[in-house]
Amino acid sequence: MDTNIDKVFSILNNIKGYEKISTENSNLKRLGGMTNIVHLVETEKINLIVRIPGKGTEDYINRTFEYNNAMAAWRAGISAEIIWADVERGIMVSKAINAIETMTPNLFSTRKGSPARAGLALAKLHNSGETFDFRFDLFNMIDEYLKILSSKNAELPDGYHDIVDAAKPVKEALIANPNPLAPCHCDPLCENFLDDGNNMWIVDWEYSGMNDPMWDLGDLSVEAGMDENQENEMLIAYFGKEPTAAQKGRVIIYKAMCDLLWTLWGLIQHADKNPAEDFWAYSIERFERCKRLMQKSEFADHINAIK
Repeated sequence: MDTNIDKVFSILNNIKGYEKISTENSNLKRLGGMTNIVHLVETEKINLIVRIPGKGTEDYINRTFEYNNAMAAWRAGISAEIIWADVERGIMVSKAINAIETMTPNLFSTRKGSPARAGLALAKLHNSGETFDFRFDLFNMIDEYLKILSSKNAELPDGYHDIVDAAKPVKEALIANPNPLAPCHCDPLCENFLDDGNNMWIVDWEYSGMNDPMWDLGDLSVEAGMDENQENEMLIAYFGKEPTAAQKGRVIIYKAMCDLLWTLWGLIQHADKNPAEDFWAYSIERFERCKRLMQKSEFADHINAIK
C-alpha cells in the first residue's frame, strides 16, 4: 500500500470514533495541493479531509496559528469544521464540505455568480468580529522569505530587488494610510474556494492572519484571472455598492504586491525541490506580471488614491 495511504488510516484510527475506518469500508481520493498531501476519505456516515504537511513547510508556517484561525473561520460560518489536529506535526482532519465544486480560474469565469459569492464570503469573514493569530505583514514577510532563500543559496529572478525598491512608495502609502485590520485568508487560491451554487466556502488557513482586507480581494482577482467585469462583480457584492477610488486603488496595489510576495514563495518551493509543479516557471510568471502592473502609468494614480 502507498505509504501516504498508510499514514491516512493510521491518523484516523488513532482518533476516537474513527478507529474502524479502513480500506474495506471507505473510499480514498487524493486531492490537489501545491505543498501538502491531502486525501478525501468517504465513508457511509461521514466524509473527511486528511491533510499531511509537505516537506519544508515548517520553515514558514506556524501550525498553531493555522489551527486557531481555522477554528475561528469555522465559527464565522465560512469554513470546514476541524475534527482533530496535531499541531506539532501539522496534521489536520476536518469534515468535508459536500456537494461543492472546487473552484478554478475557468470556473470563476463560467460559473454564474461565483465572483459575487466569493465577495460575500470574504465580507462575512472580514466582518465576523473574529481575531486571527498572526499579523500578516507583507513587507516583513518579503524580508523573511528573502532570508530563507539566502539560507538555501537560491536564485532570484533578475531585477527582483529593483522591483522591491520600486515598491517603497507603496509601502509608505500603506503605512501612512492604514486600513483597519480584519481576519483574512491571505492566500486565496481559487482551489481554496468551494462553491455549492448558493454559498462559497473557504478552506486552507496556513497563511491566514490579521491583514488589510483588500489584500484578499486583490489576491483572489489575480489567482482567478478575473477580468474587469468579474472583479467589479466581486467588489460590488463585497461592499454592497460600487467601490470608491481609494478602495479600488488598494485592491489594484495588492494585485501587484501579492505577485511580488508569492514569487518568493514559489522560489522557496523550487529550492526545496517541491515536485508539485515547475515552481521556477511559476515564480517567473508572477514576477513578470507584477512588473507589468507596476510599470503601468495609472499605477501611481492608485497609490495617490489611497493617500
